[in-house]
Amino acid sequence: MPTIFAYEARLRTMTRSNSITYWLNHHIRLFLVVLFLLSIVVQAVKMQSSIKLQSSSRLLFDRRSAGKRTAQSLEAAGLSLVFLSTRPKLAVGAVTNNIGDTLKVRFDQDILQQPAVSVQPSAGNDNTPYPDFLKGTWQVTQTLTNVAAPIGLTYLGGPNGLLSIAEKSFAESKSRLNQPVSLKLRFVTVSQGQNRGSVVVEDRSFNTQQRLNAFAGKTVVASVTYADTGASNRAAVLANGGRQEDPLQTVVVQFKGPAAQKTFVTSHGGGYCSGDNQSCWRGFEGQRSIFALTNESTVPPIFTDSESLWEFCRIDDDTVKGRLRLAGYLTANDKLYFDAKNRAVSLQDYTLDMKRMSD
Repeated sequence: MPTIFAYEARLRTMTRSNSITYWLNHHIRLFLVVLFLLSIVVQAVKMQSSIKLQSSSRLLFDRRSAGKRTAQSLEAAGLSLVFLSTRPKLAVGAVTNNIGDTLKVRFDQDILQQPAVSVQPSAGNDNTPYPDFLKGTWQVTQTLTNVAAPIGLTYLGGPNGLLSIAEKSFAESKSRLNQPVSLKLRFVTVSQGQNRGSVVVEDRSFNTQQRLNAFAGKTVVASVTYADTGASNRAAVLANGGRQEDPLQTVVVQFKGPAAQKTFVTSHGGGYCSGDNQSCWRGFEGQRSIFALTNESTVPPIFTDSESLWEFCRIDDDTVKGRLRLAGYLTANDKLYFDAKNRAVSLQDYTLDMKRMSD
């Protein structure tokens, strides 16, 4: 999902100018989140033979696989993984009957700790399960109701923590309060394998394009495709009775400008709320994203971490009311990363009004 700080302003900027200098001056931060766990084994990146940890920000979009380079990729990515693995861990994985209640407090807290990486890199057909009543296509009105910098404005100042950048970003974010954004969302049923039934998941390709275009206010996406990882890949999906068009966890966005974005799921979980006869559901999804220019620029890629917290309450068969909280976190490439102590540096709260559409 898009955030005000990491997403809307950046996309609008991209449609106004392709100037590298313009991007740098605004210290663009990307919203969607990248998984750099053992999935790098199947997403091995291009790197120089003498790669060091400092060059890990250049590991992006290359699918070549060679033993030594794969090992170097894991070592370089380990800079971030060490810190992620020490974070407080939420219950994750398949839908349960208690995590829905546990997550309620995260909608109201000002200080949030980033969930630990929990996606199993060898799962093959892992995905975030959503409640059954979301299956179908929905007309959604998403309205920003609150914007906060819970541990200080400076943390919104880009990789170098510049207060001037933070002030501009926060002011632009606040200017979008109470402005409804209209988009469509689609959720589909996929097989979990023999004797395991099926679950409802989001159509990531469709939903990603809808969100990006809606919050940019114009068409900025050229294409959205799925990418194989160890945790979620086409071969494993098909082997478990899935279809060629079933959603995977990882998406690659090609923008109309000279830019691309790759987003991985790092953690997820959800469950029905107690005492609601399965009419209310809460869940979360952690993501890591890589954003890079695709021209001849030598500007290094941008890494960002975020968390989406969802609440969906079924009013009737065709109406759902919900809430969305988007939390932004710093990565090891940010100057203030250690000062942030794995706490959310930005929070955006939305209301969701959803009406079912005819399929």
